[in-house]
Amino acid sequence: MTESSSVVTSGARSASRVRLGEWIESTRIQRFIILVILLNAAVLGMETSPALMASFGTVLVSVDTACLAIFVVEIVLKLIAFGWRFFRDPWNVFDFLVVGVALVPAGAGLEVLRALRVLRVLRLISQLPQLRKVVGALLAAIPGILSTGALLALIFYVSAVMATTFFRETLPEYFGDLGASLFSLFQIATLSSWETIVRPAMDEHSWAWLFFIPFIILAAFTALNLIIAVIVDAMNTLHDMPSSKLGQEPEEGLEGAAAEDAESEPTRDNEILFEEIRALRTEVAQLSESLQNRSSGAAAELSRRG
Repeated sequence: MTESSSVVTSGARSASRVRLGEWIESTRIQRFIILVILLNAAVLGMETSPALMASFGTVLVSVDTACLAIFVVEIVLKLIAFGWRFFRDPWNVFDFLVVGVALVPAGAGLEVLRALRVLRVLRLISQLPQLRKVVGALLAAIPGILSTGALLALIFYVSAVMATTFFRETLPEYFGDLGASLFSLFQIATLSSWETIVRPAMDEHSWAWLFFIPFIILAAFTALNLIIAVIVDAMNTLHDMPSSKLGQEPEEGLEGAAAEDAESEPTRDNEILFEEIRALRTEVAQLSESLQNRSSGAAAELSRRG
């Protein structure tokens, strides 16, 4: 096989991969995948019903298997179209892992993997841009959440040490040690039946409200609202960035494929451009030679007259 035929074959192969990538990322195909995900979610829910499994178990299992087969085919086609660029997109990696977990045989000791099949429903996040935006906001808010969480942990630790010291003797079931105090304070911070802990403490210690009210204000209201504020701020920041990568990753993948194919093999347009450059260089050389001849003739004329 000659070099030119090899170039043509490689170029055709690259063009077909680009077309495959455009097809698999098209709106029509992605809508079909979303419908399959919703159908799979409904089937997984129905499989938890013993009555439905007794009546339609074979049909449900068959539909579940068909949905999984469609997901596997989609992943394989994307791998063919994008190659290693497939793993540059975090959402593609997410889909790959979610589908891969479903392929692990649920044998002895791996029964829990059958429950993980429901993770396939999370593929809706990668298919719907608005959900990707919300997840992106949560990821962007992680540094702020960690800082606020560290503050909240410090408040809980200091309060737990104080509560253990104050109420260990009178309320050992709630504040007998540091672990019990942390759990009790967590229940109070969630405002879930908090009075069942606070009122017995106030019956034993009339001043106990001086400890619990500031703790509730700091932990249940201030710190948790700070976390909400961080998340809202991150979402507003992403909302002001419509050109975010969250909405452009598929296009970048296709553009990257086209760019890589264009760089890997010379195209007909490049060859035409090289020919034009060579012709231009020839014309410039001829013009330069003509100017030199005219300059030499003018110098000879001047010397003769002089």
